[in-house]
Amino acid sequence: MELYLLGITLIAIVIVILGVSWWKWHAFISLTVASLFLAVFSGLPMDKIVGAYETGVGAVLGHLIGILALGTILGKMMSDSGAGMQVADFFIHKFGVKNLPWAMLLSGFIIGIPVFFEVGLVILLPLVISIRKSTKVNILLIGIPVLAGLSIVHGLVPPHPGAMTAIGIYNANMGHVLLYSLIIAFPTAVIAGPLFAKWIQKRVVPVGEPELIRVETKANTLPGTGISFSIILLPVLLMVLTVLAPYLPIPASGEKFLLFIGSPVIALLISCFAAYYFLGYRQGMDKALIKQLTEECLLPLASIILIIGAGGGFKQILIDSGVGTAIASMSEQISLSPIVLAFLVAGLIRIATGSATVALTTAAGIVSPVVANMTGVNLELLVIATGAGSLMFSHVNDAGFWLVKEYMGLTVKETFKTWTVMETLLSFVAFGLVLILDLFV
Repeated sequence: MELYLLGITLIAIVIVILGVSWWKWHAFISLTVASLFLAVFSGLPMDKIVGAYETGVGAVLGHLIGILALGTILGKMMSDSGAGMQVADFFIHKFGVKNLPWAMLLSGFIIGIPVFFEVGLVILLPLVISIRKSTKVNILLIGIPVLAGLSIVHGLVPPHPGAMTAIGIYNANMGHVLLYSLIIAFPTAVIAGPLFAKWIQKRVVPVGEPELIRVETKANTLPGTGISFSIILLPVLLMVLTVLAPYLPIPASGEKFLLFIGSPVIALLISCFAAYYFLGYRQGMDKALIKQLTEECLLPLASIILIIGAGGGFKQILIDSGVGTAIASMSEQISLSPIVLAFLVAGLIRIATGSATVALTTAAGIVSPVVANMTGVNLELLVIATGAGSLMFSHVNDAGFWLVKEYMGLTVKETFKTWTVMETLLSFVAFGLVLILDLFV
């Protein structure tokens, strides 16, 4: 029976993969069809299938939807006010031309914390291209560190949707995930960013020339560097309070207050209002423009919310049909660490579907029933290992592959040699650091 359930699960995953890559279905449709297939063929009663799916969708989105919306608004304000550009310019001036790769890494890493990968690209690539035109250095030397910084925080660090989804599915501690992910993400980005860039720029010289991307700032004046940094780091600092609160010499009511304002939704809500005032009103935006920017950035969220919700439905079907218990039993027999299992499953789904979000959501759904009855598993590192696997081997079925290719003026071959290798380096270095950290925490 266990082998049968495992076979059905594998077929369901193949349906997700074929749906996205071969039949060109939206990932939401693919995950929903795979969930129904798994439910029917695993023997889940017909009157329980829809309820299980809806429970899974609600459990994931109930935890995540506010974070997604508020994080998107904050990123939009950073982008359209010019605050992101101010942070990048600060690093360029402080580091100088000789240390540009390190300046660009820090720009990508810090700006990437509150914004989506694509938003970070739009903020920073005009700067990369401008520097390339003025210094005549190989664009890879300054472009790869930016991409490494943006990509690693997008894959591992809360409040990004991938990490937040996995935290919800695994029921991990968000504050600890934030702390561990920052410890792991920065050295990973150093290796796959400036160090890899210095190595690859001698071996790949792009033949094309990137087009300058124009980012129109909606504010009348640019915000100061100090306030730009403050708004970017505010949600992170507030969320760190949830880790520090139990250790501070404060009364119980004070600890509860810190835990409240450090919860992701409240931290991001506070940060959004700070951005509205300091990056909006103070820079000359009126109420109508701020409302317009908010509505513009929320519209594209529908797709990612649907994918994440369907992933939650898939996870619940896995649990209710008994597949999770079967996989747990078999994994115990082959003694495969849940952290290794999560990394491998996420990596395989990422390679097949090209979507880090689908990979992370599906892998977390498969692995969470395995660890449900196990002891001694570090759930926070499990989140990061799943995120690391979801970054692996970006290629032609990944929208990010084509985004980087077009923005940086690369050929397909050059994109494979640079972006694909960089993403795989990020994946395996982060996973290696997870295994090392697991020995100590």
